[in-house]
Amino acid sequence: MSHLNMEIKADTDDLAFLRAILLSQNAVAKGQIHQVDTYFNCANGRLKLRESSDEAVLIHYNRESQTGIQQSLVSMVPIANPARMKDVLEKALGIKIIVSKKREIYWIENVKFHLDEVEKLGKFVEIEAIDYEGTIGKEKLSAQCENYLKLLKIPAQNLIPDSYSDLLIRLNA
Repeated sequence: MSHLNMEIKADTDDLAFLRAILLSQNAVAKGQIHQVDTYFNCANGRLKLRESSDEAVLIHYNRESQTGIQQSLVSMVPIANPARMKDVLEKALGIKIIVSKKREIYWIENVKFHLDEVEKLGKFVEIEAIDYEGTIGKEKLSAQCENYLKLLKIPAQNLIPDSYSDLLIRLNA
């Protein structure tokens, strides 16, 4: 089953500033984790295996690269044996790129915030307004993203249209 995300990604120099604002808004801190996303070649959308110390999830999503708020349709399934899954997907599809990052996660209601330090790329913030049940709607999710964009004082010139995988592919080209 898929769910709707409206999301924004931006470049930042000051994760401490963003963290302080989130905490001042009573954001629930979920801690810091190391995540490795292995992207596979995929004819439709994007397919990645996300591994961290506490879980592994296979994620498929469709999202256009555009500056500002982006819509994603996301499907996820927990993976019990990520090493075997990665091996099967690598043999079947081939690995496109691997993204490694330190990520701090915060929540305010249905909005998830990522404060990321991505290897070879730098520091970023992501805002994801999520509608798991299909009851919130695209307009409200977009409004939530806009509100938090203003609250976090993220300038328009810092918005990033591409995924970390696309940025790394360009960097490695």
